[in-house]
Amino acid sequence: MSDRYSAYTSLKIDYPSKRILRLTFDRPETYNSVDAQTHTQLTHIWRDINDDPDISAVIVTGAGKAFSAGGDFELIKSILDNPSARMATWKEAKDLVYNVINCNKPIISAINGVAVGAGLVVGILADISICGKSARIVDGHTRLGVAAGDVACIIWPLLCGLAKAKYYLLTCKPLSGTEAERIGLVSLCVEDADLQKVALETAEDLASGAQSAIRWTKYALNNWLRVNGPLFDTSTALEMLGFAGAEAREGLASHLEKRKPVFPQDCPI
Repeated sequence: MSDRYSAYTSLKIDYPSKRILRLTFDRPETYNSVDAQTHTQLTHIWRDINDDPDISAVIVTGAGKAFSAGGDFELIKSILDNPSARMATWKEAKDLVYNVINCNKPIISAINGVAVGAGLVVGILADISICGKSARIVDGHTRLGVAAGDVACIIWPLLCGLAKAKYYLLTCKPLSGTEAERIGLVSLCVEDADLQKVALETAEDLASGAQSAIRWTKYALNNWLRVNGPLFDTSTALEMLGFAGAEAREGLASHLEKRKPVFPQDCPI
């Protein structure tokens, strides 16, 4: 393995085929939840992948039964309690999205099981998103008591239309892999047993293709996302603002206590 990735200890990194790098969320005991260190590493690794002359395609997946359960409760608690941590996370959240968008290598996500939060950022932003039928995709922001930041506003309406985006982002209803493909949120849905094979075959096709043509096509298509940068910046800023309020504290408490949240109903806006 190249020393280029030796610092990324929170992600499992391997090379399943020639010129293909695979990143695996590897905390199966927590359904691959993302702690602060993983969030930082997931933000920065795309710059190294971009500059790696030995890599032509990337696969992202999760170990065990989940893709990623999103930010772990300790990370969320630190964002609630520490304004400096909140601002640092805000910067990382912005950089993560733009680093994935600007990475010159095609990215394939193999979404197995639950996909939420920071994990879902990469899963949905991937150039080709493939999920198993039993995948469970959830944007859980409003259930946590914060505005739908991350990739919600920048890409959901583009993929599945504004009506569907509003329904799922406002309600936090989960989508199966089959439904996610039906509404256009993901590129492809396959049998669970075939997920990794199809993802690898797709990566191999891209890695053996015309590299400048593929990378330039990705760059041009991602201008759809770049022009929506102001939408993304606003939504992420409002998400972080929400972490300073009572709704987010109740949202976290309800998750920890495994109960339905009881949000305050006095809203000043």
